[in-house]
Amino acid sequence: MKRVKVGVIGTGFIGPTHIEAIRRLGFVDVVALAGHGQESAERKAAELGIPKAYGDYRDMLEDEEIEVVHNCTPNQLHFSINKEIILAGKHIISEKPLAMSSVESAELLSLAKEHSVVHGVSFNYRQFPIVKQLAIMIKKEELGRINLVHGSYLQDWLLYETDFNWRLAPEVGGKSRAVADIGSHWCDTVQYVTGKKIVEVFADLATVIPVRKKPSSTQETFGGQALTEAEYEDIPIDTEDYASVLIRFEDGTKGVFTVSQVSAGRKNRLSFEVNGSKHSAQWNQEEPEKLWIGHRDKPNELLMADPSLFAPEAKAFIHHPGGHNEGWPDAMKNMMMNFYSFIREGKDPNHDETPFATFEDGHISMCITDAILQSHEQQKWMKVESIKEVSL
Repeated sequence: MKRVKVGVIGTGFIGPTHIEAIRRLGFVDVVALAGHGQESAERKAAELGIPKAYGDYRDMLEDEEIEVVHNCTPNQLHFSINKEIILAGKHIISEKPLAMSSVESAELLSLAKEHSVVHGVSFNYRQFPIVKQLAIMIKKEELGRINLVHGSYLQDWLLYETDFNWRLAPEVGGKSRAVADIGSHWCDTVQYVTGKKIVEVFADLATVIPVRKKPSSTQETFGGQALTEAEYEDIPIDTEDYASVLIRFEDGTKGVFTVSQVSAGRKNRLSFEVNGSKHSAQWNQEEPEKLWIGHRDKPNELLMADPSLFAPEAKAFIHHPGGHNEGWPDAMKNMMMNFYSFIREGKDPNHDETPFATFEDGHISMCITDAILQSHEQQKWMKVESIKEVSL
């Protein structure tokens, strides 16, 4: 069986996470790693057991052995590097956000289609077994007509004024932070589950900590280093720590969500509830093996992740018997499995259905983020202008 050869750009938190998920597949080899400078790349490649190291990702794109490239760099590099990967004729998985604006993401989507490369975006929450099961239940109208969708994505890793990370700088992370970073995951997951697109938003954003103390040494995401007062400098913050957004779906269904990176005790709590005309369902990523199902006229239920209880279409997403919990890394593995199986089977990204988030999903996410920022600025409902841009 032919093995797929892969290169990864980026050595921070998410790059090694991609590598770990890829290696669990069994038919894909990570053969190259590109970092910032040759010495740093060689050190990280040796640490991760990767044979080739490139100090400049452009040199890696010339490597004919490599068929697929993962872009795991900071946000401001996504557009330019994604574009170069596509023009090099490589299949691609990009971290989100896909770009820094919907104009850029529209260009990437058009290029990916033109060059017929397989393109994926790392929206891995839709790959949880329970999420797939719920999507099937909703498609079969087991909850009835969907009336309301509501939820949140809460974290606490930026709770203190001394918490600092590159994502706080607009020139690196983008004009939006909490919405683009975690709100994008919430919106993608909910759109996937319901099968409905978000078409209009009304947003309220806030910077809870307007001035932060930047440490003189670099902090990794979720690092939580402790430094003395003398080792900080005060930095004004313009991006949002918090947002609440009213949403309208294409069929008139209504909803609301809150995102926060300053909610003590909430580590990575993506949660949502779908209220139907017959039943409700609620899921929380911090307890990924449980789906709460609510009833009016009988006791509520708790569906546990168990292949023997799942719909046939969802069974492939769960890999262990009931009670053997599968979580965030397993959802990442499912995404990689679906992406690389698509490549191995020789499918056409322009014609075949893709069982993973694509650049089209990444573009739609950028359009939602842009609309949220415009809504907050103008304090009014804003339409998500994505349909005309997707059909380039």
